[in-house]
Amino acid sequence: MPALDGIRILDMTQYEAGTSCTQALAWFGADVVKIEPPEYGDPGRGVGRTGNIDYSQYFCAWNANKRSVALNLRSEEGRELLLQLVPNFDVFVENYGPGVIEKLDIGYDVLSKINPGLIYARIKGFGVDGPYSNFRCMDMVAQAAAGAFSITGEADGPPMMPGPTTGDSGTGVQAAMAILAAYIQRERTGEGQEIELSMQEAMIYYVRTRAYIGSAWGTRATRRNGNAGGLPPVNIYPCKPFGPNDYIYLMPVNEGHWDGLCAGMDRPDLLVDPRFADIRSRAQHGDELYAEIRDWCSERTKYEAMEAIAGAGVPCSACLDTGELHHDKHLKERGFIHEMDLPVHGTVPMLGFAPRLSKSNVDMERPPHLGEHTDQVLAEELGLKESALSALRDAGSIGDATRFS
Repeated sequence: MPALDGIRILDMTQYEAGTSCTQALAWFGADVVKIEPPEYGDPGRGVGRTGNIDYSQYFCAWNANKRSVALNLRSEEGRELLLQLVPNFDVFVENYGPGVIEKLDIGYDVLSKINPGLIYARIKGFGVDGPYSNFRCMDMVAQAAAGAFSITGEADGPPMMPGPTTGDSGTGVQAAMAILAAYIQRERTGEGQEIELSMQEAMIYYVRTRAYIGSAWGTRATRRNGNAGGLPPVNIYPCKPFGPNDYIYLMPVNEGHWDGLCAGMDRPDLLVDPRFADIRSRAQHGDELYAEIRDWCSERTKYEAMEAIAGAGVPCSACLDTGELHHDKHLKERGFIHEMDLPVHGTVPMLGFAPRLSKSNVDMERPPHLGEHTDQVLAEELGLKESALSALRDAGSIGDATRFS
């Protein structure tokens, strides 16, 4: 059975920080019902300048394995429907901007009176209190506020935007972990609770290594090092045919790795070269060592270079681009890539989820259209008949499930 079979989640999230949280729980088997405004739904549905406002690639990335219910929470009837659903669910998750939940009057103080066992999770850019609490936040804003920009880029260049969206999805995974911890506590006490996460604080978790190693307990700033993530020869190296991502990243950090690198390159002469005799010597002659490895790599593709060097026991990888991820032979053989037939997009490779449980399996299901499950959920949970659903739809309190199909 799925690990979280029976756990039910009301998902009032948008974009990525909240949606990544609830999707992670859905992939463990939780029943996730996504609550969306009827007109356009989660704004993430239209991200990427897509011509289809309902089903963007971005939305598909973060909303598989969920059901969608379209409720107009600004109407009295729509809000009342949400309140009627709350007793049937274990968890409520929201990541709306500052003040939105309070304006809708669906805060923890309101919902916990209806369901005292409710676990209520809130994801905010800078938390719900403090001098910055009313500031709006997006992924890279959180990363800038957490120091991630300051440690990314070339040593003599400005701070640089990191590539991964860990400000959002990294916060979401922490929120999911907190929800599971609260659920285990509820199993012992019978009590629900409120969970609050600041995206800034969550993102700081991912810069802890660089902050602790480089800042001397906050007395200085950690320096940027570009791709030189350690002592020579740690760096990236260009490979043929010299496209924008035809590089390997090489990270030998001890003498065993150095021996393996020389063996993988079939360059035993480097082992006896006095310029590279030990770590200190290699640091002093870093430019010459880089040139030796660069010349060797330039005669090989990044995959050939990786397989030779990594095969010799040295930490190393080709710099895979995002297109290659969808077709990587290793990821495909491990079952991480899921071929799915999606509305709008057709048959496409969907990237999977890393955790694997030996006694829990959940198949990936396609992301929902806006309001696709409105009638189903309201009929099952609240016993509403077709006539009542039609009246609610006519009044604009719920969405039309067929609008985008």
